[in-house]
Amino acid sequence: MSTSTTAPATSLSGFLNTAADWARTDGRTWLYMFKAIAAAMLALGIAMKLDLPQPRTAMTTVFIVMQPQSGMVFAKSFYRICGTLVGLVVMLALIGLFAQQPELFIVTTAIWVGICTAGAARNRNFRSYGFVLAGYTAALIGFPASQHPDGAFLSALTRVAEVVLGIVCAGAVSALVFPEHAGEQMRTTIRARFSSFVEYVSASLAGRADRAHIEATNARFVADIVGFEATRSVAIFESPDSRMRGGRLARLNSEFMTASTRFHALHQLMNRLHDSNATGAIAALEPYFKEIAPLLYKSGEPVLAAADAAHVANQLEAYRAELPKRVRATRAELETRADVPLLDFDTGAELLYRFVDDMHAYAATYASLAVDTHERERWIERYEPKTNPIAAGVAGVRAAIVIMVLGAFWIATAWPSGSTLVLTAAAVCALASSSPYPTRTAFQMAAGTTLSSVMAIILVFGIYPHIDGFPLLCVALTPFLLLGVFMTTRPKLVGYGVGYCIFFCFLAGPDNVIQYEPTGFMNDALALVLSMLVSSLAFAVLLPPSTPWLRKRLFADLREQVVFACRAPLARLRTRFESGARDLMFQINALAEGEPELRRDTLRWLFAVLEAGNSMIDLRREIDGLPADVRYAETTPWRIAIRTMRRQVAALYRQPDGARLNAVFAANVDAIAAVQQLLSSFEPPREERHQLQRILSHLHFIRTALLDPQSPLAELVSGGHAVSNPSEGVRHAP
Repeated sequence: MSTSTTAPATSLSGFLNTAADWARTDGRTWLYMFKAIAAAMLALGIAMKLDLPQPRTAMTTVFIVMQPQSGMVFAKSFYRICGTLVGLVVMLALIGLFAQQPELFIVTTAIWVGICTAGAARNRNFRSYGFVLAGYTAALIGFPASQHPDGAFLSALTRVAEVVLGIVCAGAVSALVFPEHAGEQMRTTIRARFSSFVEYVSASLAGRADRAHIEATNARFVADIVGFEATRSVAIFESPDSRMRGGRLARLNSEFMTASTRFHALHQLMNRLHDSNATGAIAALEPYFKEIAPLLYKSGEPVLAAADAAHVANQLEAYRAELPKRVRATRAELETRADVPLLDFDTGAELLYRFVDDMHAYAATYASLAVDTHERERWIERYEPKTNPIAAGVAGVRAAIVIMVLGAFWIATAWPSGSTLVLTAAAVCALASSSPYPTRTAFQMAAGTTLSSVMAIILVFGIYPHIDGFPLLCVALTPFLLLGVFMTTRPKLVGYGVGYCIFFCFLAGPDNVIQYEPTGFMNDALALVLSMLVSSLAFAVLLPPSTPWLRKRLFADLREQVVFACRAPLARLRTRFESGARDLMFQINALAEGEPELRRDTLRWLFAVLEAGNSMIDLRREIDGLPADVRYAETTPWRIAIRTMRRQVAALYRQPDGARLNAVFAANVDAIAAVQQLLSSFEPPREERHQLQRILSHLHFIRTALLDPQSPLAELVSGGHAVSNPSEGVRHAP
């Protein structure tokens, strides 16, 4: 009897678990699909009720701005409205100036679209979408209106009204019908990233992480940092809660970058000490390393929430307070041993202290998210993406050339669908320019548009004549639109889905009075597909972004970050340097699909850049913090030696070769010797002595980083360059 009652209960429990799992995965996808369809029908119905000229524009706008999360919809809608208004103003000005000169009108419009495309390629996330719409709206309004300039103003206003209606409907449905918030995703990301970083630190300190694991983990961290910033930038549109924590979330990302870089530097230094058999320094430092991992847990358990991070922050704060005194005691013991190079120990101890300090800041900011307001909210540093200006300029020039060529074809042939041809090319060039593989994206959009043309023929000429009323219209449209929305939810089919959804609405979206004109329909469909194929061809022929020249430029930009660290003003420098380097690596990896060797090389360069750049920033800050004293003046020999080394490091990373690497080694030796001579020439106060010792540690770390056999600069180290440094074992003044 009990067995028979237990079996149904077990099967019911299993069914409920399966249903819950489906709801969290595929169920969310289907919910998003039906929300998109509902928003499109709502926009279409209201536009028809208001008797707007082209209700299909409102429906198309819904599919353009609709995203799974409310914050993404609001962000995209905000930038779409801004871009639409800017494009409207510019196009009205161009129509007023060149309405009677079609050649000049097309040329000036092409220039404007090129500028907007370059802006879209230069910026990121939905901000780039504002530039896309500023160019696309100008073409969307301008080319049809240029044929009837007397009605351009009214046509522009109604088009903007249709766009705004679609935006409002998409935002309302996204926010009110089973809303999904980017803030929830951010909380999950923050918790997972903190736990993952703690596990990575613990495994590395215990010697359980091999090189492949370290590379994979750091590559994932880079993607997390870039993705976190993208999510943060849209979450502020969602709720006051996200806006109140916006500064702390930006700070958290910045502090995570600093902590991960610092730990990698510490870990690499210990590996180098092992390679050089510096057993004395290793034995002195390792007891401290073993104490770090337990501090990153709460009573031995992983941190699962912001409130738990407060416990970790308190543990790290107490440990940090005691660390200097303990390190000084250990150093005093080492001073009695002639076989231990103090410079190795000082460098390791300095990196250890800085990592503990950075990790404390990271944990404290994480803990502060548990409350609505906190003093750590005051944070003016922001993630700063980096984009190659030459690549952005090429994207703009390419778009302008495509518009001019297709515009000339339109004028020469007087094709009735010529305006559709040109304005679609403007949209495709702008949208695809931000893709790592724009040729493939444009081609996928062309394939999706071809499929939508076939479906639109079936709907317009096979179904529309047999239905009557808005409810039946919605029933007829839904299966066709579901196919397109479904494709947008699959990563490999996104390009096809975007082309299908947008241009299916353009071809089959109903107006208040439907026109059954097969010739016009086929002309428009042909113009849509042809414009995308021409755009795809232009991306493939006119300096394609996937060619080696762009990779070389991005690698040069990545190395240039070290020059930036050597010369830029110190204010907010670290965050700008860290975010710029990681952003460039993310772009290079996007161009290295299916090329693991290139990705590995990119990661090696990232490590080299971060180690050298951060050491330079630390070095400059220590020097900047010295008191006003004649011994520390800029004209003193040791300051001149350090400036010379900075120039040599900048020259090396700008254009790496063996001679420049040799020059850096020589300048580094001179700088270390000059600082050691300064320390031995007088007895500075305790704090100043510690500052000078930290300067020595930074100089020594720069040398060890350049000599690292895993560095991409290692191939430049030949017998003449890898000279030993006689000052490494010199014991500077205590």
